Amino acid sequence: MRILQVIHGYPMRYNAGSEVYTQTLSQGLAQRHEVHVFTREENAFAADFTMREECDAEQPQIKLHIINIPNYKDRYRHTQVDQCFAELLDSLQPEVVHVGHLNHLSTSLLEQAAQRNIPIVYTLHDYWLMCPRGQFMQMFPENPHNLWAACEGQADRKCAERCYARYFSGAEAEYEQDVQYWTDWVARRMAHVRNMVDLVDIFIAPAQYLYNRYRDDFGLPETQLRYLDYGFDVSRLQGRERVAGEPFTFGYIGTHIPAKGIHQLIQAFGQLKGEAKLRIWGRPRGQDTAALQALAQALPADKTAQIEWRSEYRNQQIVQDVFNHVDAIVVPSVWVENSPLVIHEALQVRVPVITANTGGMAEYVHHQVNGLCFAHRNPDAMAMQMQRLRDNPALAQRLGQRGYAQSENGDIPDLAAHVQDIEAIYREVLQHG
Repeated sequence: MRILQVIHGYPMRYNAGSEVYTQTLSQGLAQRHEVHVFTREENAFAADFTMREECDAEQPQIKLHIINIPNYKDRYRHTQVDQCFAELLDSLQPEVVHVGHLNHLSTSLLEQAAQRNIPIVYTLHDYWLMCPRGQFMQMFPENPHNLWAACEGQADRKCAERCYARYFSGAEAEYEQDVQYWTDWVARRMAHVRNMVDLVDIFIAPAQYLYNRYRDDFGLPETQLRYLDYGFDVSRLQGRERVAGEPFTFGYIGTHIPAKGIHQLIQAFGQLKGEAKLRIWGRPRGQDTAALQALAQALPADKTAQIEWRSEYRNQQIVQDVFNHVDAIVVPSVWVENSPLVIHEALQVRVPVITANTGGMAEYVHHQVNGLCFAHRNPDAMAMQMQRLRDNPALAQRLGQRGYAQSENGDIPDLAAHVQDIEAIYREVLQHG
């Protein structure tokens, strides 16, 4: 097959979960198929909507078609992006379009594929279709001290007041006028997304939790939904050998953004009694990273000294660079994640995971089976579970040995088997097309 993947970023330029998964899937599919990727970059020294090509650094047969969007990324649709995508479709004539994310691209590019009768598969990685910001967290909650408050559901006026107030004029006399404008903007966005959703043949949810949310809260019919967890190149997740002679070490892997809850992890680590380490991996993000490091510096001196900031790792080196240097992984996200890659990767190498008792996090980490769960967004509860493993390394080893709870042998889904499942979905949409 000739397959066109669509994703809003591609490693190593962008290296979060959806981007990493799309690269992994593309590399797996490229063993038997012709794979292209439509993605973006933000080059402020080049014009918006210019196109260029490059190849996947590891598998050059995968061709990346990169559109530049440095200035218009906050829009949800772009005529110019749609046009570039249409030209690419006419040139490549793919048999399937597989969308990973449309944020920063254009929701209406789905129309281009539908107009050409090209089947569309769409993997859901977050809530972006039913929440304009994707994570059901409020930038401007009613209580300003409740940073990144959880949002119970999408509502046009609430979205305007709680997430788009940063675009208001700031003049009190114009407040209601600003609210009305952005309420209408959100309503138009949601209506348009609803229309685009109807063009998708099959949505893939990598967690049963996410499947249920899109079915129950957004109204996607089960005929349009499939549950299928991510697949992994497990050859990269072999040969873990814990470096000897170190105190019990907790690890964090991910981006330095508020949604990931690193601030609460630092707070929880500061409560631990006894010697331990916290190693934080991730690409620095300017003031966000500096602010997190300042939180660490504000802890008692002995705790500050026990926190190490480590640079971003290459996904291919995660065992050598990360898992050999930790005894447990902590996933402290304050948004309700659906199927974090790091949880799967840790379970595969038999490292226990501490995470929140909600969403896909709790779906894949079972309390006192293959890890420990704490009350979501509660640093004290997180600290309590971290203390348990710090005080009882044997418990950590026992939990780690269980691995992936969804399989009898503890192994996560292998990429080869996952590719076969994806191919079956492609064949299904082609037959119905």
